[in-house]
Amino acid sequence: MRIVIVGAGAVGSYLAERLALEGQDIVLVESNAARAAEVQSSIDCIVVTGNGASASTLVKAGLDDADLLIAVSSSDAINVLACSAATTIGIPRTVARVEDAELKAEVEELGVDFIIDPGEAAARDLLALVRRGAISDLVEFADGQLVLLGAYVHPKAAFVGTTLAELRRAVDGWNWLVVAVIRHGETMIARGSTILEPHDHVLLMVQADTTDEAYDLLGISDTAAEKAIVLGATRLAQITAAMLSNNGISTTLIDEDRERCHLVAERLPRVVAVCGSPTDPKLLMAEGVDAADSVLALSGWDGDNLLACLVAKELGAGEVIARFTNTDLVGLLSGAGIDATVSSRLSAANEILRFVRRGIIHSVTTFSDSDAEAIELEVRSTSPAIGKSLNELKAPASLIIGGVQRGDKAFVPRGSTVIEEGDHLIVIARPEAIGAAESLSG
Repeated sequence: MRIVIVGAGAVGSYLAERLALEGQDIVLVESNAARAAEVQSSIDCIVVTGNGASASTLVKAGLDDADLLIAVSSSDAINVLACSAATTIGIPRTVARVEDAELKAEVEELGVDFIIDPGEAAARDLLALVRRGAISDLVEFADGQLVLLGAYVHPKAAFVGTTLAELRRAVDGWNWLVVAVIRHGETMIARGSTILEPHDHVLLMVQADTTDEAYDLLGISDTAAEKAIVLGATRLAQITAAMLSNNGISTTLIDEDRERCHLVAERLPRVVAVCGSPTDPKLLMAEGVDAADSVLALSGWDGDNLLACLVAKELGAGEVIARFTNTDLVGLLSGAGIDATVSSRLSAANEILRFVRRGIIHSVTTFSDSDAEAIELEVRSTSPAIGKSLNELKAPASLIIGGVQRGDKAFVPRGSTVIEEGDHLIVIARPEAIGAAESLSG
């Protein structure tokens, strides 16, 4: 598939890198020559310097035969114009990043196929985390019957130093599966011989009605938050605070800027807006950080968010969640005391990837500290996997099938599970195995 991406910012460059690794034909259009040169040196794709909102630029670059245009620059107007230009030259599908609420309605009327708001996408992810207790990741598959959970291994956990095979033998009624272990930013698709170490980030596939057992094993709570503190007054922070308060969670927002605090107080009457430093221990204690179930550091600065989380955790906060722009930092912070991270870039990319692969691919999820993807796909009649057990598939080491939906039932498979036509498989794969994962669909 030939895909044109307009805008080489955080979202555009991330999408270009992920899709290029999977073998897609990617053309990235960027108006800033210096940024274009920087991206060209780091991503295996064609980079065109020019105005992606101009039909003439797209035609000159030979992009009139592209299958899809994704406009994700920082300007709503440019993204809308780029989609209009794509339609003019005959690119069949378009995606636009649009944050302005009034403009979204107008864009839909222009025939843009998919509209993404990174802030809203990230806020939805944050709400899901806060509502489900102290976990790092939560993704639903198979119409909600299967759940992919992420958590960090506590240094004092009883299973530290044991292999997954030993752990499985020690646990009665095993009905979940560790699918991946992320250690210092490196992802290992889990096998029986995998040894769990302190601060490992583990991803588990469980049936939705048995998540309590996984929580007990990991020693974490699944109690939904009643009190949350949001640190920062960025657009993401305000959207998240609104979602939390609208879902019955007592929410306080703290920011140093008095004007922004006044705006929050006016726009969000259910949110308590406090003016002060988000890293001031005295202020945090005065606002009850030690009784907060969740503290979300959502400023626009990675360093400030890290410091705020560490201070809140030391003062007794329950779950602490940090927003990171530079996701390369996330893998370096295992064991630092941060329970979960969020990135607007990743949240937006996940939703766009779902759109790009829709059809036999029903869902795609990426992770802040891993290059792995979780993909839900359908097994068609032409699949070479039909009639084979998982043990017989001889799948690449960088791929694992973590869940199966068959009809109206979903389950965590075993090695003896035989694949049938019409099955929905939840596959966790690293970039080099994405092609092999998609081939399972036939």
